[in-house]
Amino acid sequence: MKKTFSLSHPKKQPERMVEAIKHELKKYMKRERNKVLPKDTNYWAFDCQFGNTEDEATEVRPGDFNKLIDAAVEAGQTEFYVEIVARADFRAAKPKAVEDDETFEG
Repeated sequence: MKKTFSLSHPKKQPERMVEAIKHELKKYMKRERNKVLPKDTNYWAFDCQFGNTEDEATEVRPGDFNKLIDAAVEAGQTEFYVEIVARADFRAAKPKAVEDDETFEG
């Protein structure tokens, strides 16, 4: 998803526009996570960017969208750019801690 969202609409309140945008982003990410994973992968990773325009967009974490959108609204921006690209990735399991057989006496 590469999209420039506008916060101005002749018939909608800006607060409702913000809620609709946040909902659309969550819905898109959920839809991508529900797709079948290719072989040798075990989760969907998201490469995300956010900015005033496509040229000014910087890399962000997927969980930061709500804060960034709220900050853009408070700054008085009328539009912003969001890019979310899903990619299949493999996450290795964390190694388990090795426990000593000796008992601790103390």
